[in-house]
This record gives sequence, C-alpha cells and structure tokens, in this order.
Amino acid sequence: MATVTHRQLFALAIPMILSNITVPLLGLVDTAVIGHLSHAYYLGGSSVGAMIVTVITWLCGFLRMSTTGLSAQAYGKQDVAQSCKVLVKGVVLAVAIALVVLIFQQAYISLAIELAGASEQVAFYAREYAEIRIWGLPAALINLVLIGWLLGNHQAKAVMWLLIITNMINLLLDLLFVVVFDWQVKGVAYATLIAEYSSLLIATVIVFYYQKAYWRQLTWQIVSQYLSLVTLKQYLALNRDILIRTLSLQACFVFITFQGARLGDNVVAANAILMNFLLFISFGLDGIANAAEVLVGKAKGAHKPKMLNDVVKMSLLWTLIFAVAYCLVFFIAGHWMIRLISNIEPVVNFAEQFIGWIIILPIVACWSYLYDGIYIGLTQAKTMRNSMVFSTFGVFFPSWFIFQHLGNHGLWLAFTLFMAARGIALAIDYHRKGARYLQP
Repeated sequence: MATVTHRQLFALAIPMILSNITVPLLGLVDTAVIGHLSHAYYLGGSSVGAMIVTVITWLCGFLRMSTTGLSAQAYGKQDVAQSCKVLVKGVVLAVAIALVVLIFQQAYISLAIELAGASEQVAFYAREYAEIRIWGLPAALINLVLIGWLLGNHQAKAVMWLLIITNMINLLLDLLFVVVFDWQVKGVAYATLIAEYSSLLIATVIVFYYQKAYWRQLTWQIVSQYLSLVTLKQYLALNRDILIRTLSLQACFVFITFQGARLGDNVVAANAILMNFLLFISFGLDGIANAAEVLVGKAKGAHKPKMLNDVVKMSLLWTLIFAVAYCLVFFIAGHWMIRLISNIEPVVNFAEQFIGWIIILPIVACWSYLYDGIYIGLTQAKTMRNSMVFSTFGVFFPSWFIFQHLGNHGLWLAFTLFMAARGIALAIDYHRKGARYLQP
C-alpha cells in the first residue's frame, strides 16, 4: 500500500503551483508594462537593475530551503520547539545579511553596473531601479524564512494566499505608478518595494497565528539559547553549502544578463523576456518540487524509507507531465506571448529567434528542479553544492567558451547543457545512495 497518495501530493503541490506562478506572471506583467514604453533601454535597464537586487535574494535562497527542510523534519518528529528554533535562527540571519548589504549598497550597485558593461541609458535606469528596490531586502529575506517555515509545517494554502495577495498588490501598483503616473522604471521599483513590505506584514501575522500559544511563551532567555554558538553551528554549516550552491547557480544567471547587455540593448531586452518565460516554467515545476521537499522531509523525520520512495516516484511522474505541458504551451503560443509582452519590433524579432530554447528547456530542466526539492527535504546540502559547482564550472562556462562564436544561441546552448547536467548529477547520486540519506 502506498504511504503517500496523489491527493496528498497535490494538497501541497496545487497551492504551491498557483502561488509560485504568480511570481513569474508578475514578472511578465512588469516586463510587459516596461516593454510597451518607447525604447528598449527601459526594459534593459529594469532587467539589469532587477538582477542586481534579486541576485542577493536568490543567493539567500538557502534561508528558504534550509528552513523548509529542517522545519519539515521537526514536523515529522512532532517537535514544535525545534520547529520554532529553526524560524528564529533564520530570521536573525536574514536581518543580519540585509543590514550588511544596505550598509555597502552604493559600492555594490556601482560595481555591478560596471561589470554589466551596459550602454549609458541602460546603466542609468538600472541604477535608478536598484537604488529603490534594494531597500526592500530586509522584507524580502525575512519573507524567505517565513515562507520556508510555513511550507515545512504543511501550510501550503497559507503561502498560496500570501503570494497571490502580495502579487496582486504589486500588479495594481505597477499599473498605477507606470501607466497612470508615468513613473516609468522607478514606478515598477516602488511597486515591488511596497509589495515586499506588505508581504512581510501578512506573513508575520500568519506565522504568529499558526503557533500563537508557543510564541506567547517565548522569552529573550529562550531566544538567546536558540542563538548560542552550539545550536547555530549545524544551521550555518547547512546554509554554507546551500549558499555555495546558489552562488554557482547565480553566476550563470548573472552572466547571461550581463553578457546580453554587452551584446546590445535589444539583446538584453529580448533575453529579459525569455528569462521571464524560463521563470514561469521553473516556478510552476517548483510547485511539485516544493511538495516533494515537504513530504521527503517528513519521511526523513519519521525514518520511513518506503514513504521516501513513493514520494520520489510520484513526483517524477507529475513533473514529467507538467514539463511536457509547458513544452506544448510555448510551442503553440510562444511567438504570440512575445508580441503580447513587447511591441518594440527589433526586440520582438530578436526574441522570436530564440524561442526554440524555451520550448525544449522544460523537459531538459525538470529533473534538476525536482531533485533539488528532494535533496532540500533530505537536508543533503553538500551533494546539492557539489552537483551545482560541477554543472556551473565544469559544464556552463566551458560550453560558453566553446560555443561563444554562436552569439546568443551559444549562451542559451550553454545554459541548456548546464540545466541537463544539474539533473543528471543529482539523479545519479540519488539512485546510488537513496534511502541511506534517511539515516540520522
């Protein structure tokens, strides 16, 4: 008899798919709003500016991942105190990182724009965007921890409504600030900034309500015990490995954006559209991965090898089904979607030349998304780190060096090979070691 049913998987996956997709949909709306302004450098500037800020949020994705994995294991053990320890440590680390970045923000933004090598107009709007958005980092990083904790505690519906409400706020403010007030690039930045703090407020209320009896008993003495060097050691070691993994991943995304900027305003603008399509794919497939990581974490906490095996098989099946569906969507409607997002003809024409990469990427990349979720649930960050470092520096950058004569096609070919390598490396490791990871 199966230890996990399709219904249980989708009870977690559907809310996460719906909420995850609101994030890239919002990105598509941002891109569409800016993409219908008069020049490509508006879209290019907002793309580079967004990358400068969001690369930090993505680098700190370990806050969400480790919080989900550890709190899911605590949930499997029915250990409320341990679950809350994970949350407190995550929030403190998020605040510390955000404060350091804010202190050195001017140096960081200037260096990033210099490295981008963009045109004067793109650089101007990138700075305008980044100098506004960066003040949302404290909210964005704490949100990662709160969302991770809610997921680990099987509160997927709460996360779904949190993200839907937040992204609706962002969408309405986008339209107000850009379309009505004509604030152009800074309008998109202010809309996102306000939405991030709105999300923090809502998430804090949800988290407090979920374990209000425990939080009322919390004292500074208990918090100080949570933050002792002994209790922080394992947490920081886990986050160190995920940080290295994420640094390697972001090296690829930053390289694509900055290399596009060097190739010209139309290239960086077209790649911004294509990357939003990729995010739409990845966030949707991550819904299954998010459900898998929670159920895998529960299996590890309860030491149930059969449950782990059932979760992995079921998740693989549905990940493949969703990946094929994405391939069909972009094969049928990809060109139409590009023209919906931008009416700048050189940008549209250039983006249409590369839609083929977006059509094949779902089936190539889906393995990496799912196995990431499985390894997060198992809290096997070291394996994730090693596979990502190999895929980045052993596959992506050598592939770009070999195929750079193909221009932007070479860039997307290198990225496709990189995504394939990620999935293959983790799949091989899992099928060699598998249930051994359940051992405490």
